Parts: sequence; structure tokens; C-alpha cells
Amino acid sequence: MANNSNNVAIVFGVTGLVGRELAKRLISKPKWKVYGVARNPEIIPINRTSYHFISCDLLDPFETEQKLSMSHDATHIHLFDEEWPRPSGSSSFYYVLEDLLHERLGGKVAWTVHRPGLLMGGSNRTLFNFIGSLCVYGAICKHLNLPFVFGGSTECWEESYIDGSDARLVAERQIWAATACEDGGVCSDGEAFTAINGSSFRWKEIWPILGKKLGVRVPEEMVMEGFWYGKAMGDKKQEWEEIVVGRHPT
Repeated sequence: MANNSNNVAIVFGVTGLVGRELAKRLISKPKWKVYGVARNPEIIPINRTSYHFISCDLLDPFETEQKLSMSHDATHIHLFDEEWPRPSGSSSFYYVLEDLLHERLGGKVAWTVHRPGLLMGGSNRTLFNFIGSLCVYGAICKHLNLPFVFGGSTECWEESYIDGSDARLVAERQIWAATACEDGGVCSDGEAFTAINGSSFRWKEIWPILGKKLGVRVPEEMVMEGFWYGKAMGDKKQEWEEIVVGRHPT
């Protein structure tokens, strides 16, 4: 692994939507070395001399100390923070990580906050891959000639405005913030940035576009009483296997 890098980043959750984009973009830039950390191995590895993947369960203190010892030269990490009060009874792992970083690093390093909207990107590992889930749903609908029904309420269909965030944009924003001090920019601890792609949208505006892109039948009655994705797709394992085999015949 190359050791002549001025900037060394640790990307925790490197198999996630933003994590993978961030790692790919960092190693495409000069003088960056990247450690990618995740519990499960990468399905499609990043093969670059300036990148090293570490499979590590951060809930195991002994394993974490042992495996992350190689990253002693790290110069950059990325931090989550929240401005509003935390929901009572919340068990979000973001809060645990944030508290730990505040305790260990508070006042010692500069950090920024990045607040995306609904993240959209490509990842084979994360359960939060919203676009990936819609693509699977659309593929099954197309395979069985089922209507591409919207699985939400009428209120969500008609009134809710969504802020979308491309994972590539969020990754570039984090790189910009990480290098702002070096380029003479303002480096204020805890400064928050919104990372969204532009105008908000409603589901009724983009659902027909998604349906056309996926090549499925979009019904006129989009909201169906009692329709749940889990129930509608929960028994479609065999159909999904047929789709996969059809695309990758043995």
C-alpha cells in the first residue's frame, strides 16, 4: 500500500451508499490514501494500491483495536451530528458514534456536519439502498406484468415533499469540507451543511417517470388500500431467482 500520501482517510461503513462513493472519489484524487472499514467484506472490491479494506466488527473492542492499529497515520474521519433534540427511546447507532467521537476527539480536531436528504446511489451491501429496492420491486412487477403500485398513503402521494441527495454529491461535499482548511477556507468546528440536489419533489411527480424508466405498467389508481410492499413481494423469492438466472445464465 502506498505510503507517500499527504492525506489519509478512514471511511467507516465503506460498503454503504455514501461510504463507497467517498472512498472511490478519494482514491481518484492525488495524494490520498484510504482505509475502508465495514463488518462484511466487499462484494465488488476496490482494487487500488492507495486503498485498503478492513473487515471489522466495531462492536468488538478487541477486534477493533487489533485491526485498526494499522490506521495510525489517519488524518481524516467523517462525523455525524444533530441539532434537534433526540427522540425519546431512540437507539440510533449514529448517536452512539457521535457521543464517542465527542468524548474522545472534542476540541482536538476540526469537524463538520453533513445533512443529506433521501440518499440515492448504488451499493450491494446497505439495507438503506432505496433506489436498489425500487429496482427490485420494478423488476418483479415487470416479470409478472404486475402494476407498479405506490406503496404509501394518499397523503404521502399527494402532499409530501422529498429532498433527494445523490450519494456522489454528498461524498464530494465531505471531501470539500475535509480539505477546506488546507486551502485557506473557514474551518469552524461543528459547522453544518445541507447536502441535497436541488428542488424538492413529490412522489406523484416522479413515480410515472420511474415506471417508464423501469419499463413497467403504471396504473391510474396509484394508491391501493391495504397494499404493503412486504406482503406483495414477500413470497416472490422464486420469481426473483428466475429474473437473476435469466440475466446470468449458467
